[in-house]
Amino acid sequence: MYDADRLDGRVALVTGAGSPEGIGYATAARLRWLGATVAIVSTTKRIHERASELGVTGFVADLTDEAEVGALADAIVEQLGDVSVLINNAGLASKASPEVLRPVAQLTMNEWHNEIDRNLTTTFLTARAFVSGMAERGWGRIVNLSATAGPVNALPTEAGYAAAKAGVLGLTRALAMEVVADGVTVNAVAPGIVRTASSTVTELKRGLDSPMGRPGTPDEVATAIAFLSLPSASYITGQIIVIDGGNSVREVPYR
Repeated sequence: MYDADRLDGRVALVTGAGSPEGIGYATAARLRWLGATVAIVSTTKRIHERASELGVTGFVADLTDEAEVGALADAIVEQLGDVSVLINNAGLASKASPEVLRPVAQLTMNEWHNEIDRNLTTTFLTARAFVSGMAERGWGRIVNLSATAGPVNALPTEAGYAAAKAGVLGLTRALAMEVVADGVTVNAVAPGIVRTASSTVTELKRGLDSPMGRPGTPDEVATAIAFLSLPSASYITGQIIVIDGGNSVREVPYR
């Protein structure tokens, strides 16, 4: 028998968990604390170090590649069992693969495709790989990482990223309606400025200017993700939770 506020007996996959200071890592730790059997994945072998630290299972895969996502799904099911909680965190920029900051008029096609593939295609491919199994079994939770950039606001030079993250919200809502009768919920969280290893000085300064006077933390985002993953969150679907310290609520003074 499942506890409505626990994930014992559930298998959870968290993508994009290669950094020990990131949202994916914090989420994996919280889901494991809630009793889930957790798999984590990133594009490099450092994921095995994170897995060892967390006491979970690590996998290496390029989630923009359809064949690799399929192989990942097969490997997880074979080793751990059917996935019933999916956290689509992959796609956030890193120091090794920074966000492209360039006006639309100067964006190349490769830069545009890279932003869309990294931030939207990864979510689509991974959700597609697991959602049918969840629906067939009558239970599942998918939480997608969107952002305030795109669904809520945007800054100059970040059109590719904003378009992708707005796309994540559209995908979330459409998928939620497709499986709403199957016991599967699909939601999104939209972090604002969060202090991670990939945060730039400019971003952190913007965080200091928020109503709370600081950036958010990965664990604060992970808390919301974990809540949406619980059995007790069964009446929430197709929604987005903004986690930005009130920044999107504050009215900007006229100049």
